[in-house]
Amino acid sequence: MKLATELSVKTLGDYAYQAIQKHFKKASKWEKSVKKDEDPEALHQMRVGMRRLRTATSRFEIALNLPKPARDKNIGKIARRLGSLRDLDVLKEALEKLYQPHLPRKEQESLQTAFDALAKQRKDAFSNVQTTLKDESYKSLKQALEEWLDKPSYQPVASLPIQQVLPDLLLPEVSRFLLHPGWLVGTRVVDSEVTVNTNWKAEKLEQQLTTQGDTIHDLRKQAKRVRYQMELFTDLYGESYAAYIAEVKSIQEILGTLQDSAVMSEWLVDVFKSEIHTLPTLTALLAENRYKSWQQWQPLQERYLKAENKHSFHLTILHPL
Repeated sequence: MKLATELSVKTLGDYAYQAIQKHFKKASKWEKSVKKDEDPEALHQMRVGMRRLRTATSRFEIALNLPKPARDKNIGKIARRLGSLRDLDVLKEALEKLYQPHLPRKEQESLQTAFDALAKQRKDAFSNVQTTLKDESYKSLKQALEEWLDKPSYQPVASLPIQQVLPDLLLPEVSRFLLHPGWLVGTRVVDSEVTVNTNWKAEKLEQQLTTQGDTIHDLRKQAKRVRYQMELFTDLYGESYAAYIAEVKSIQEILGTLQDSAVMSEWLVDVFKSEIHTLPTLTALLAENRYKSWQQWQPLQERYLKAENKHSFHLTILHPL
């Protein structure tokens, strides 16, 4: 029975419906658990479900007649509220598991100030999430999606065969990813040739992250968008497509680790103010981890700055099965 269903999914509209149904169902599944604050994993899963739902509604927008409450902007607002709470959980887990055990006793004791601040911030963020999930805009989003899934409405382009439109659907997002200014952070361009600076010391990296950290973070977000969109169509491509998804995921994760460490450093300065000097080991560990992440990033950066790899990426997308 399952095989017959898969074979019948052929048009752009079919894929759009399938993606929206899947991710809406996933996000809704975790809602009760998130409201009760039972499990950090439930929050993580609901946030991912909402983000992927947002990708589906925005990327398939050309093929759909979605009611206003079910559009990208509304979903984004809810995903951000869930994200703010989730980020605090990630921060706490990293402090407890990755850093605290490696600190001298005095610094471990000082960290209690950070945990107290986290608990207060988390209480506020959870209150925001509870309000959001009781909110009229969330209820109307759910209702609108349920009604649309019951009686879907499409634009004319939705009836075209998926293989025919797939490259045009995917390539704009891939191009935005490959042309992102984040690729050029830590490079020099001489006579149109891009060279990656592989000889930076940790201090130089810290200076660059101060001025260009936001650009790197934005590249990470673009990597996530590309990955989520590409993952909607894995069954329509072969191995090289799966390999590109894996690489984009790796880029997203390495830049994510770099970003998380930078965010934690800023957050600690905000909490401890002039007393931040009482955490020298932690400050050094965070900088060391940023440097390690940067070294992991550079081989991928070099690979994706090469014209032949970009060309190969495009060719893969141009040829669905």
